[in-house]
Amino acid sequence: MEQFLLLIFLALGGSAVAGSVKIVNQGNEVLVERLGSYDRKLQPGLRLMWPFFDKIVYQQTIREKVLDIPPQKCITRDNVGIEVDAVVYWRIVDMEKAWYKVENLHAAMTNLVLTQIRSEMGQLELDKSFTARSQINDILLRELDIATDPWGVKITRVELRDIVPSQTVRESMELQMAAERRRRAAILTSEGERESAVNSARGKAEAQILDAEARQKATILQAEAQQKSIVLQAQAERQEQVLKAQATSEALQIITKTLNSEPKAQEALQFLIAQNYLEMGMKIGTSDSSKVMFMDPRSIPATLEGMRSIVSDSSANSLFDGDTPRDSHNLSS
Repeated sequence: MEQFLLLIFLALGGSAVAGSVKIVNQGNEVLVERLGSYDRKLQPGLRLMWPFFDKIVYQQTIREKVLDIPPQKCITRDNVGIEVDAVVYWRIVDMEKAWYKVENLHAAMTNLVLTQIRSEMGQLELDKSFTARSQINDILLRELDIATDPWGVKITRVELRDIVPSQTVRESMELQMAAERRRRAAILTSEGERESAVNSARGKAEAQILDAEARQKATILQAEAQQKSIVLQAQAERQEQVLKAQATSEALQIITKTLNSEPKAQEALQFLIAQNYLEMGMKIGTSDSSKVMFMDPRSIPATLEGMRSIVSDSSANSLFDGDTPRDSHNLSS
């Protein structure tokens, strides 16, 4: 009997010693009650407890955790049924509040998130619910963080994963999107045609302007060329006249010297003048634009005599320089 009691004592003592030592892992915290009331919170490491007096009532991690919200039916502002699911990232910042302020933290948070999602989706129309996803996430994060603060919980991130309307609504949306695509395609086609017409008209206008400018430049260049041609032609004619005048002057000087040096040269000059006169008449008669010219043969000697007198007067005048005779021998001749 004594051995049996000793064994019982040793077993109770061993269990008491084993229960008095607690190892808390890193990232976890442990709440301890003593005789039914909260006593302390154990930090990570090797911790000692009073056997039969201390009791571990709550042990949880303080690392960030993920709360998966299942798909939930919601009604939008324009009375369209949709299903929404989300994911919530959270962590415990006050272990004592998380245990003593709420009975079931996980269930409380799940119901709170579902309620808040229904409330926010009910304030938006269906079209805006797809485009305002980030705005809804920010609102849910702010509201849930405020609501869970008394529970010692910090909400770090809220993300809506899927927003799925009903089958009838999806079919209507597909028809609407198809019609919208056709409308945009028609608008783009008309804008392309209008842009093409505008570019074509602009190109024609620019081509006409360039053509007009080219014609204007060509006209100016042609006028300038004609002006230069006229100037050059006038200069050439003037040069020709000057050369002819110089040639005539030199010829007259030669004739004058010849008449002064050769007394019989006057008769040869008269003969040349008469011959040129007759040749001129023949040329007039043989030209394409010739006219009928009547000439009295009896007037030819008189004409020749008149030309001879002109030559005689010219040769006589060439012998004088002013009123003084050049050579008395020539004068007497």
